[in-house]
Amino acid sequence: MAPSAVIEEPSIHSIPVKTWDRPAPTSAQLDWAPLVEIDLSRFDEPGGKEALARQLYDAVTRVGFWVVVGHGIEDERVLRQFSFGNAFFKEPLDEKRSFPCNFAEGEYFGYRENSRWIGDTGVKDNVEMLNIPKAIPVWEHLPRHKIVQEHYDEIASFHRDLFEKVAHKLFVLMSIILELPENYLADAHAYDKRSDDHLRYMIYNVRTQDEWDRAQGYSKGGHTDFGSLTLLFSQHVAGLQIRTPEGDWKWVKPVEGGITCNAADTLSFLTKGFVKSTIHRVVTPPKDQIDIARLGLLYFARPGDSAVMKPVPSPLLDRLGLLTEEDKDTSIPAATGTEYVRARVKDVHHKTVLDKRENTQFEFKGLKVENYYA
Repeated sequence: MAPSAVIEEPSIHSIPVKTWDRPAPTSAQLDWAPLVEIDLSRFDEPGGKEALARQLYDAVTRVGFWVVVGHGIEDERVLRQFSFGNAFFKEPLDEKRSFPCNFAEGEYFGYRENSRWIGDTGVKDNVEMLNIPKAIPVWEHLPRHKIVQEHYDEIASFHRDLFEKVAHKLFVLMSIILELPENYLADAHAYDKRSDDHLRYMIYNVRTQDEWDRAQGYSKGGHTDFGSLTLLFSQHVAGLQIRTPEGDWKWVKPVEGGITCNAADTLSFLTKGFVKSTIHRVVTPPKDQIDIARLGLLYFARPGDSAVMKPVPSPLLDRLGLLTEEDKDTSIPAATGTEYVRARVKDVHHKTVLDKRENTQFEFKGLKVENYYA
């Protein structure tokens, strides 16, 4: 790993931000999952969207994970965001606690501390995260951590570009697959409308092998994501695994310049399970990376106030026999996307101990999801 260098001269009151570089990839021979690569640089070509939709079909409906390349977001900007996250996690705890996640209300904006115990393992959660909401008027009243405030324009621009250049286009491709108007899903997740989308800086702090073994014995079943779409930038420390359609656990390989994407629970709800929300987990890094903190940069797209949590009126789903008469009845009231996601966040995170939930369901206003370890 290259030596860190200060890339900006901090004032006496500002937080120093040093360049963060990706650590070396692992030399371990891991069983990598074969994920399709979607080249979004083809999106605006004649027939490009349709060709990409055909390429994405299997990943969305069977695997649940894929990789996006050709997205047009320069790596210098990506590394800059990693650098902000790295600087934040080195701040004193009082600063990080200045804006905590309000889990009592199901809100996930702000700082999540690694303070919870993992069942009865005697091991604490090793994950810290900072979730930054969209830069839209409805969230202007929310407090901001110092590093976010000091670099707000840069963070806000990156935040919006992730939606416009990646998430929006993926929603268009999924709408084409579902034979819906192209912007149907994108409009349900509109960036300028109120929703709990967030950019996330995340770190898995270093654990001993014994701590990993005890924690993983509890959480080996994995989890699914709450929202609609998750974007994960490459950072080289192996740790993410997915459960394949065949039921095997395989590693997700970081792709240079790529973004690993996965569909999440609300898209599965909206499509009656046609879009797959895949179970995944974070496991012990390989031996040559176990002493490296796993820094993460992610974006979570979540349905908002304008999204009605009812199955989408897809001609394809109808032909497949997935839509019932009740699904098609628009007069039946339904929860909004924001209501549903916040209920799920509150149910999982408003606690001091992560509990086991195999073979249970979470239910909210008729919407159900299978629970895993948390």
